[in-house]
Amino acid sequence: MSAIITDQLRILNAKNFVATATSSSNSYYSFVGLTNATDYSSTWESNPPAPKDSFEQENDYWDTMVALKKIKASDVNQVVRKVTWSSGTTYDMYRHDISRTNTSKPSGSTSLYSANYYVVNSDYRVYICLQNGTDPENTTGRPSLDEPTFTDLEPKASGDSGDGYIWKYLYTIKPSEVIKFDTINFIPVPKNWETNSESAAIRTNAAASNNQLKIITITNRGVGLGTANRTYTNVPIKGDGEGAKATIVVNNDSKVESVTVSIGGSGYTYGTVDLVGGNVPTGTVTPTFDVIIPPKGGHGADIYRELGAYNVLIFSRIENDLENPDFITGNKIARVGVVENPQAYNSTSLLDIEKASAVYALKLAGTGYDTATFTPNSRFTQTISIGTTAVGRVVSYDQNTGVLKYWQDKSLVGFNTNGSQNTSPTYGLHLNRFTSSVGTGGTTFIVGTNLYIDETFTGVSTALNNRTYNLGQSFINGVANPEVKKYSGNVIYVDNRPSITRSSNQKEDIKVILQF
Repeated sequence: MSAIITDQLRILNAKNFVATATSSSNSYYSFVGLTNATDYSSTWESNPPAPKDSFEQENDYWDTMVALKKIKASDVNQVVRKVTWSSGTTYDMYRHDISRTNTSKPSGSTSLYSANYYVVNSDYRVYICLQNGTDPENTTGRPSLDEPTFTDLEPKASGDSGDGYIWKYLYTIKPSEVIKFDTINFIPVPKNWETNSESAAIRTNAAASNNQLKIITITNRGVGLGTANRTYTNVPIKGDGEGAKATIVVNNDSKVESVTVSIGGSGYTYGTVDLVGGNVPTGTVTPTFDVIIPPKGGHGADIYRELGAYNVLIFSRIENDLENPDFITGNKIARVGVVENPQAYNSTSLLDIEKASAVYALKLAGTGYDTATFTPNSRFTQTISIGTTAVGRVVSYDQNTGVLKYWQDKSLVGFNTNGSQNTSPTYGLHLNRFTSSVGTGGTTFIVGTNLYIDETFTGVSTALNNRTYNLGQSFINGVANPEVKKYSGNVIYVDNRPSITRSSNQKEDIKVILQF
């Protein structure tokens, strides 16, 4: 038994995901992490390993997570493949019957959505190609010479080169959408096409056309079609619709020179040119035509269906923010991802802040705190009591504020990054938390330094040298917990990348493509 899941399900899934991700009842975040990528693979920088999809790996994604950025409704959009108009390129034309047994020309695509039948021009206007110059002498179409630039509602040629192209204007990508959703390979489609004001004229035009026929191509010009240089009007187009008529021009050689739709009619899902009904001589060789059936509702009625919008792009911009330094500098990140519905730390409520730290932090004090250095990804310890040691891995250290950010994972207690157990763990098999509740008066020293946890500090900011520093996390007696509950929510996307070192004067645009 043969079966198929159609592309329409993919488009539906993409639309549903956008609706879910932008709903106020859900909370989606992008995240960055993995400051120690080369511990996982010595060749990570030249050949990052493919992420693994398992519950164990999901825990590791959380263990190595550094910070999260909330994904807003304006950061999620359906996108389609980017086909940029270029002079001299032969594009496919829209056809309703592209399949494995009737491939698109000239690309050879076996489905409409993999064909190059629409373009974006240099002004970010999007057009669908209704005719690419296909005729009996150019069965795969002709090179496009005139860039479409018009915004007229009805299809037409662009320019006067005679390249044979007929274009239909669909929409213009807004500058704000270009910044977020335009990539090398994808362009956005408008949101809420069915209701937004920008698409109203196109939709109204489609509704008024009532699925009118627009294009007929010639597959054989015929021979001996009666009187030369004659035009036949009101030639009926038979099918399951009604009212459509064509105009046929016979040239000096008594062959069909051109055919155009003069009246589009309505309701067609198939059609054929009725030469007899239009009193057109069939000649010694009967001419043949292809009647191109527009998409349901007409061109422009449903942009997602017409262009195949089964991809979704999620955008995040990571910037260094003095008001919220959750995204660290001075260390590397090698992983980005998306998590659905994470919860706030020590809570069952959804996380709902713009930026969130996923690491612990200590507020250090002591002689030389403003010149001290901590090597990224190195281990540091605190003796909690006899035989009890807390151990962490350095994420970053800020000499201005004395804030040491760190994370703890199972590699600190005897497990390797591949999950195997070390037979001789250095620190036992339990991760102890750093604490400011032992000792008195600033005696909770970080082993090997002159620095201690500042037990007197509680708050989210500190004033130094007439300047207020926001620390991004809430400290109690010098210790701050993450702002997100580890292992909550669902990690739905992970991308391992060559490491980049974040600096104070840079930002990163993260564009995640989800393909349904």
